[in-house]
Amino acid sequence: MPYLANAAQILIEFIFGILVGLVVLRILLQLVRANFHNPICQFLYKASNPLLMPLRRIIPAWRRLDIAAVVLAWALLLLKRVLIFAMLASVPSFGGLVLIALADLIGFTLMVMLILIFVRVILSFVGSDSYHPVVPLVFQLTEPVLKPVRKRLPVLGGFDLSPMIVVLGIFLLQALVVAPLLDLGLRLGSGP
Repeated sequence: MPYLANAAQILIEFIFGILVGLVVLRILLQLVRANFHNPICQFLYKASNPLLMPLRRIIPAWRRLDIAAVVLAWALLLLKRVLIFAMLASVPSFGGLVLIALADLIGFTLMVMLILIFVRVILSFVGSDSYHPVVPLVFQLTEPVLKPVRKRLPVLGGFDLSPMIVVLGIFLLQALVVAPLLDLGLRLGSGP
């Protein structure tokens, strides 16, 4: 029986990973004001609209941040955790689940940014003059994070060390923000 539970957990992680990934990428694309006419942007918007549009009627945006999309991503991660904990027959309290889902959302967003930075580094080695629609999006999504770091670093013979510094920052955020939030959520969820 644990084999079926493991398979079910893998499927839950996979399905919710895709759904949350669509929503998080949409949030990031809206924050950087990516070109809507890019086919990848159009796909992300069309794929996430059925889930997001009903929430948008209730929850307004704040400046450039789509609060409805943030709530949707958080709710999907909350549902994922409920399903996984239900399979283990130990569902934590709602307060614990709220914090666990928040930690998952921050961690997921950091992981997406980490992947985008790695893709950008690879593109810089192989040549970023490709006409593929993903190339400008990767640069648009990573530039707001890399540019401030790049400005503060000294020029080292044409080497850009900003991705390395940002990756280090992401790992530190994972260790200093995400892990403590997750631990607090698990402690709150288990009760006294």
